[in-house]
Amino acid sequence: MLERLHIRNYILIDSLDISFPEGLVIVTGQTGAGKSILIGALSLLAGAKADAGMISEGADNCVVEAEFTVEEDETLREIVDDNDIEWDGGRLIIRRVINSSGRSRSFVNDSPVQVQLLSALASRLIDIHSQHQSLLLTDSRFQLSILDHYAGCTGKLAECAQSWKELQALRSEKAALSERLGRINAEKAYSEAQFKQLDEAKLREGELEELEEEQRQLANAEEIKEAFARFSSLVRSEDESGVDIPSALKEAQRCLERVSRYVPAAQELAGRVDSARIELEDIASDVERLDSGISLDQNRLMAVEERMSMLYSLLSKHGCEDIAGLIALRDKYSEELFDATASEERMAALDQEISSAEKKHLGICKELGAKRREAAPAFAKDITGSLHFLELDRATFSVSLEEAAPGPSGADAVKFMFSASGGQQVEVAKCASGGELSRIMLCLKAMMARFIGMPTMIFDEIDTGVSGSVADKMGSMICSMGENMQIFSITHLPQVAAKGDAHYLVTKEYSDGRAVTGIRRLSGEERVMEVARMLSGSSVTPEAVANARSLLK
Repeated sequence: MLERLHIRNYILIDSLDISFPEGLVIVTGQTGAGKSILIGALSLLAGAKADAGMISEGADNCVVEAEFTVEEDETLREIVDDNDIEWDGGRLIIRRVINSSGRSRSFVNDSPVQVQLLSALASRLIDIHSQHQSLLLTDSRFQLSILDHYAGCTGKLAECAQSWKELQALRSEKAALSERLGRINAEKAYSEAQFKQLDEAKLREGELEELEEEQRQLANAEEIKEAFARFSSLVRSEDESGVDIPSALKEAQRCLERVSRYVPAAQELAGRVDSARIELEDIASDVERLDSGISLDQNRLMAVEERMSMLYSLLSKHGCEDIAGLIALRDKYSEELFDATASEERMAALDQEISSAEKKHLGICKELGAKRREAAPAFAKDITGSLHFLELDRATFSVSLEEAAPGPSGADAVKFMFSASGGQQVEVAKCASGGELSRIMLCLKAMMARFIGMPTMIFDEIDTGVSGSVADKMGSMICSMGENMQIFSITHLPQVAAKGDAHYLVTKEYSDGRAVTGIRRLSGEERVMEVARMLSGSSVTPEAVANARSLLK
């Protein structure tokens, strides 16, 4: 239930902090006093659009805050837990702050939240019936929702919505896959040709660098061999001066060793000469090995140059900088061709999955339809009985269910049919007067109160267009709803106002040249005089006061 409402700097309300009890809460006031402003403030807490025009003149921001207490509600608790909000024993404080730029911030139990969350919470906390909400009677979704709650279809509806979601996901996947296959197939011949060429090239990363080095050696093989031969002749035998370099180094080592007993440092130098001789012999061995690997094969040179030319051509054709780029391109074409095969297989599997999902969804739709058709006569009978209670004695009401395209709420289209005179029925929105629409809507809201379990319901002049004994009976119906839930009734009818457990008066006063709206609770004689004012108008007569006392008894 709504326990407390705090408003600051909202349109004509400078500051308001008021508490509300359980049961039927009556709100009255002169036309234009600002009763609709309260509805607007509560609508903000339900996620309505905010703008800077809602801020009182001269203020920097406005604040609307409401405190709700709720019994354990599994869906509501799940919403709160999923958004990391403290449950606090079922106490929810919802606050919305609007700044001068028109932007707003929302909080639940002091945790910042997105405004969309307010709508989700409001759907479980409060139902606001505005003066123009009878237009909902033209909305087939609203009609179907009421019938489903009456028929106990909530669980099956959730199952239907989930199966529809799964079916749509499969259909979306198929559409995306079909589009992708179309692109792949349009380029399939080209991709196959490119892949074949690159695959047959037997590409290997680093190969081009190796070929370039081998080509340089093969092209200059004679010069290389001559240089290696000259080196060996210099190192392995006597040079032009007749000196055998290895033997000379060996002799030099011995000379240093002989004098090392006199000059100790000569021993280290002898070791260095020996190391130089060994290193020179190793170098000579490596040169011989390199020389043996140098080929003078012109056929091999031609083969290497042909391979290099082919690789250069592929690099130029495909705009790649190196062989690694060609390999990546080859793998890309391979993946596309594989994807085409895999996608075709997935497409076939999807067709089967979609067919199975469609059958499952249609099965749930049929179960839903059966429950609706079973409940429709009793639902219509209950509504008809309520309409008769509200003095539409000849009225008839029925529910028409027709097959419709399958969707998240099944495969049924519903129409509420009505006749005020008992004659041929037509759709409610096409035949009912304003007073009849108000009574039909009240009957439906009373039905919702029984089956939806909404903790708080607000009626903003739902009794528009009725008077006399009908108004009294509408008041009785609203009052009976207040036995099981908190009901706010904003009304101009004294018959309704007299039935409340609590009565609040909305007033407009002028201060410093500007209008200011306020609200206060009435009791005792104040309440008698307000009901009397509603009975007689601006001039309260003794007869109106006596009538007010009678109504309040």
